[in-house]
Amino acid sequence: MPPSPALVWFRRDLRLSDHAALSAAVAAGGPVIPVFILDPETEALGAAPKWRLGLSVAALAQALAARGSRLILRRGPAREVLRALTAETGARAVHWTRLYDPASVARDRGVKAALKADGIAATSHPGHVLFEPMGVTTGQGGYFRVYTPFWRAVKDREVPLPLSAPGTLQAPDAWPGSDDMATWAMGGAMNRGAEIVCAHQSVGEDAAQDRLAAFTAARIGAYKAERDRPDIEATSRLSENLTYGEISAAAVWHAGYAGMLRGAAGAEHFLKELVWRDFAWHLIHHTPHIVRDNWRPEWNGFPWQADDVPRWSRGMTGEPMVDAGMRQMYVTGSMHNRLRMLVASYLTKHLMTHWRIGMDWFADCLTDWDPASNAMGWQWTAGSGPDAAPYFRIYNPALQAEKFDPEGLYRRRFVAGFEGSRHPDALSYFDAIPRSWGLTATSPYPAPMVGLDAGRMRALRVHEDFVASRRDLAV
Repeated sequence: MPPSPALVWFRRDLRLSDHAALSAAVAAGGPVIPVFILDPETEALGAAPKWRLGLSVAALAQALAARGSRLILRRGPAREVLRALTAETGARAVHWTRLYDPASVARDRGVKAALKADGIAATSHPGHVLFEPMGVTTGQGGYFRVYTPFWRAVKDREVPLPLSAPGTLQAPDAWPGSDDMATWAMGGAMNRGAEIVCAHQSVGEDAAQDRLAAFTAARIGAYKAERDRPDIEATSRLSENLTYGEISAAAVWHAGYAGMLRGAAGAEHFLKELVWRDFAWHLIHHTPHIVRDNWRPEWNGFPWQADDVPRWSRGMTGEPMVDAGMRQMYVTGSMHNRLRMLVASYLTKHLMTHWRIGMDWFADCLTDWDPASNAMGWQWTAGSGPDAAPYFRIYNPALQAEKFDPEGLYRRRFVAGFEGSRHPDALSYFDAIPRSWGLTATSPYPAPMVGLDAGRMRALRVHEDFVASRRDLAV
């Protein structure tokens, strides 16, 4: 008898090359049925990442069609959808790539148990990170809590060469039914902002490979020296593509490593940043509470404000560097990493607002949102997380602007009215934001919410009082 079909469940691995689950299904020799499921976990995504995910799914569907295959779309709980599909198609195997956030782990365990109970081979594969979290341990067999020892533990490990994309995929005798993606309305919550943000996206596997090639050819050498400058094109911007698995971490690693062998000065630092992403997933796997709670429990009870701060979230704090970062996010769907630290510091220190408020706002607005990096980044800045910045490290927006945007190019690009700016991206902000905010290009730019020195001193005073009341708080 001919081999039975295999299902490949695509999630955050929306590519054909270097895809261990897809390669395993093809190697089995039978028909391959690619599947994407809009399950409750995916439905829960914020407005921008859910919309951007839809673009990536559509690009994957086109890539599969070009190889004579299809992407089957289904909506509902993954366990029920996959059980139904195996019954419909006669598939005896389901393959997918592992994820490590708490919601995905719980879902995948349930799926695997249900499929195995039905006599279906359910196999998960590596591929979302360079080094799987359970495979990197300290000398005592535990997990790493600090990045530098983590880097030392993995920097000399072999990273397998990326797998090639299959040339063709054997089709089943009959394709199962598929949803019409338009009925999912994955971009519904973006409203008018989608049109503005769309112009700044590089969607799909081909675009990701082109982006990587352009970076390694022209900018990787200066990466370490210029990566903190938002006013110049210095970074890879691959976070968007890594988020949806349009390119694998291994493919990026090998391109960066080749640059290092060529003598590119910034290549090793680029590889360290890629491993920083792995470190975030390492932590989310071993300490899943990081996604909602203080990683360091001794920070429980710190007197952060727990309410939204509309002026911060709207890019109207009166601090041009902070507001430029927030407005960049609304116009492009992303934000320069230096600005992510700055706007997080301003919210948690100068405005004394809980890191979770900012983290959740990013989760709704970033098209490159990543649950592990987002949670670790916010807690690192706030001081409550692993390998955290000392609480007294409070970024001064004015000094940051002088150092990293010395000519004001970045602020003029995104803040209308700053030094008379009428930059198209600055004006696009008013077309991207909700009309309910009542802001237009003629709206006056506000005065600062808080004096920078006064805000810093208040934060230090509150922290000092909290430490005095909690002897278990590590300073």
